[in-house]
Amino acid sequence: MRRLFLAVAALAVMLVPASSASAELTGPWVRFNKCPAANTAVNLCVYAETTSGSFTVGNKTVPIVNPVILKGGTHIVNPEELLGAQEFYAPTDGQTLSKTAQPVPGGLLGVTAPTWWPSLLRELFDETINNGFTGVQATVELAGPASSVKLNPGNLLTASGVALGMPVKVKLSNPFLGSNCYIGSNSNPIRLNLTSGTTSPPPPNTPISGSPGVFEGLEEFQIIAQRNNSLVDNSFSAPGANGCGGILFSWAVDPFVDSILGTPSAAGKNTAILTGTSYLGGAEYVRTHQ
Repeated sequence: MRRLFLAVAALAVMLVPASSASAELTGPWVRFNKCPAANTAVNLCVYAETTSGSFTVGNKTVPIVNPVILKGGTHIVNPEELLGAQEFYAPTDGQTLSKTAQPVPGGLLGVTAPTWWPSLLRELFDETINNGFTGVQATVELAGPASSVKLNPGNLLTASGVALGMPVKVKLSNPFLGSNCYIGSNSNPIRLNLTSGTTSPPPPNTPISGSPGVFEGLEEFQIIAQRNNSLVDNSFSAPGANGCGGILFSWAVDPFVDSILGTPSAAGKNTAILTGTSYLGGAEYVRTHQ
């Protein structure tokens, strides 16, 4: 609770209008250069960087090796509201969740085309593999507007309840799979409810624990940093593949992808672990320096 008290005290400082006026954002404030601070409803800027962890859907685990950024703004009327989920606003570049590709271990290496496919499709697959295009990239994308993100800094700090909720879909990229191969969609997303506490998943998954990380106040507590926090969820379900192989062949390639991944995958068979650092900064300061 001491961490929460410090955060509430820091928020009280952050919500006080800034008095200085500099030409641009510098130092730790640079992270917030895409904060939608021009919207006066925003009084906190958000920047969260996931640098490690993994995403497991069905029987395939993809490590996070390339940083993923969540950014935007949120609104708090008073420090006590830190305990509630906040309204989330998109950043000025529109990229609330960065579309950062992660290499899928194994890719399509060693995978053969099903014999029931039409000969044309089998030939296309074999040609792709023979040309060395076996690698697959997985990209977690937000499956909805910025307002679909539910951030609860209080739950992050106290390791209880949902710290970050958001609907996502996973894009699978490979020359054969095409440009529109997804697990999940905007209408049928993977719904993540990440916690820094301990999960209560359905079987066969067992509970796993996250971590609030280490609290730090920067810039005279105008910025709150939660370093090395870990958000986890192993209670979500994952739908089957859609759009793989393009319009002509998705009827055949979608079930092929499902057979490789083990999707659709019921709740209790999937896991997300996101480890990194999150930052909250006073929007009024950003507003006067952008």
